[in-house]
Amino acid sequence: MTSVSSAPAATAARPPKARAAVVVSVIALVLIGLNLRAGITGASALFHDLQLVLGYGPLVASVIPSIPTLCFALAGAATSWLTGRLGVEKSILLCLAMLAAGLLVRGIPSTGMLLAGTVLGMSGLAVCNVAMPSFIREHFAHRTSLMTGLYTVTMTTGATVTAVAVVPLAQLLGSPSAGLGAIGILAMTAFLGFLPVALHAHRNSVRGTSGHVSPWPLLRTRKGALLTAIFTLQALLAYALLSWFPYMLTTMGLSAADSGLMFGLMQLVSVPAGMVLIAIGSRPRMLRPAFYLVSVTMVIGVAALLFLPVSLAAVPAVLLGFGLGIFPLVMVIISRSGRDTAETTALSTLAQSTGYLLATVGPFGMGLLHSSTGGWTLPLALLLAIALAQIVVAHHLTARSTAKSTAKSTAKSTAKTKG
Repeated sequence: MTSVSSAPAATAARPPKARAAVVVSVIALVLIGLNLRAGITGASALFHDLQLVLGYGPLVASVIPSIPTLCFALAGAATSWLTGRLGVEKSILLCLAMLAAGLLVRGIPSTGMLLAGTVLGMSGLAVCNVAMPSFIREHFAHRTSLMTGLYTVTMTTGATVTAVAVVPLAQLLGSPSAGLGAIGILAMTAFLGFLPVALHAHRNSVRGTSGHVSPWPLLRTRKGALLTAIFTLQALLAYALLSWFPYMLTTMGLSAADSGLMFGLMQLVSVPAGMVLIAIGSRPRMLRPAFYLVSVTMVIGVAALLFLPVSLAAVPAVLLGFGLGIFPLVMVIISRSGRDTAETTALSTLAQSTGYLLATVGPFGMGLLHSSTGGWTLPLALLLAIALAQIVVAHHLTARSTAKSTAKSTAKSTAKTKG
């Protein structure tokens, strides 16, 4: 597959880091992962209560879930430039500070503060999203699959725990805004945990300032176009579901607590799903079956949500949770892409900024269509069509990988025969 390349020789030749530095880097990676979806799923679980308490209308209710993906697109587009000026580690540290500040601001019970805090926090989150594949490639060049798996598992774990715990926490604190703001404390721990990594990189010039590769010309390449397409489709599906799934179930008749549990179940299933899919996809000639499996499951999950009664909400929750497991597969491909870290950052910037910009249509469109039709049939039908399109793109994305694996197997068989 054109989107996957081995680590450059220069990276491989870099002297190994001290064990303590590796341990600190792993801890920092875990803390960052725990925060990269917690602020989104926590808000999703509280949307209904926030609207009731703050009193904003349907337009604002449709805009708020769209802010994360819009920030991911606009702020994320600057990541390649920012890391070129500051380096990967300093850029991540700066944006973790933005994330923590934004999440804490959301704790102020005001619609304006909710919007401002979301914009600030999600802008910081955007750069972290784009920079993490480059961070993994730079610090864990020979363990990209393992560390990407760890990173995405902790990301999903943080999202799951937050989705389940934030409603009881808000009730305990007596305010949905206070419950939402409390998530900022977790982001502060990520900032503090990553601070030693950034200081070590600064003192030892592990990264320094890197060369800048413009991401936009890469869109004209097959590699860049397919990575962008698969990232766009999975992000559109994921954020439409992450933004509206609990609210959808609540309007269909489930209690807010039960909807939160189903939301947590969906997130929980995606944790082992991602690891299973990485294990399958890392085997020779199994990347395409892994993408087929996860994409078809997503199709079935959306269809189940569309046609099954809400009393069976656990069925689509499990299927959709498995379908969300595609994200680790895509991130592994991005982490291995490019000839060097700068090009990896450029490809990550291209795929994520463009993908998230287009994916903004998902949560925003879902909200507007629901408001205009009074139901979820049309929004879910459109999600079903997008899930089917994901199968087609995944087929083309993995075509070269399958061909290369077959060629290698043939070459090995020929060598054994000659031997």
